[in-house]
Amino acid sequence: MTTATPDQRIKTAQDHDVNAEAVELYLRRLQSQLCNSLAALDTGPGFRTDQVEHASGRGITAVLEKGEVFDRGGVNFSSVHGDCLPAAASERHPELAGFPFRAMGVSLVLHPKNPYVPTAHANVRFFTAEQEGKKPVWWFGGGLDLTPCYPFQEDCQHWHRECHNACAPFGKELYTRFKRWCDSYFYLPHRKETRGVGGLFFDDLVLESFDTSFAFLRSVGDCFSEAYVPLVKKRRDTPWGEREKSFQRYRRGRYVEFNLVYDRGTLFGLQTGGRTESILMSMPPEAHWRYDWHPEPGTPEADLYENYLQPRIWLPEES
Repeated sequence: MTTATPDQRIKTAQDHDVNAEAVELYLRRLQSQLCNSLAALDTGPGFRTDQVEHASGRGITAVLEKGEVFDRGGVNFSSVHGDCLPAAASERHPELAGFPFRAMGVSLVLHPKNPYVPTAHANVRFFTAEQEGKKPVWWFGGGLDLTPCYPFQEDCQHWHRECHNACAPFGKELYTRFKRWCDSYFYLPHRKETRGVGGLFFDDLVLESFDTSFAFLRSVGDCFSEAYVPLVKKRRDTPWGEREKSFQRYRRGRYVEFNLVYDRGTLFGLQTGGRTESILMSMPPEAHWRYDWHPEPGTPEADLYENYLQPRIWLPEES
């Protein structure tokens, strides 16, 4: 099974009816399931949940702060609409610029307390855009990526194995394609390094039908807990000190740089008039920058730069 060309995507999207209500129901359930699995890891105060209403849509923001495991974590559901597709989306769809749209999704970011537990991100989303006199055009997007400060090869392989398993029922080439897209998307050109060790990234996804495309989205969304929770359980009790915490804050600075400069999701949220507190919940509570800093050779910090911040093959299935 392969993804379609731009013209084929539009035709497929117009030939198949969509069930936006089923997508929204799934996304709401996914948010609840993710919050439950993450709260079970943390004995802190739990998630604060806010119902969000604004002129362009609605949502539910769930934020965990100052926990025993996570310094900050957020799992957001949003559904927005507008009369004109924003620049962050119409750049990839110039034929739809100026048309009404609807977008919904779940996004999460987790900033652990222990520097040996990796930061993680995931989102799944659905777009529809109206064209005068035609059926709506629709597509799915999403992905997940892992950002360790002190990486372990077996953890990265486990993460990518779960990503591969999520893609496998839909075509053997999808993991390789979306893994490489993730490597290129979560890249900081001004630093010449990837944000982390990648995972999956896809956009403009229209497979052979709406049902198949929606099933793929669910597979990706549902794989996050299997990919991430075992890593938290394995590393959360690893001893750490101020050296590791200071390096974690420094690496969080890279996270901030990417989210504010390059991330299309952040730009889309701000361009659609979304709630700023919800959009920027992805920022870490503390981040540091150092002038012209480089890790000392032979240190664990140097290992991250030398062996993990450039694209690499994690599984034999990637050709």
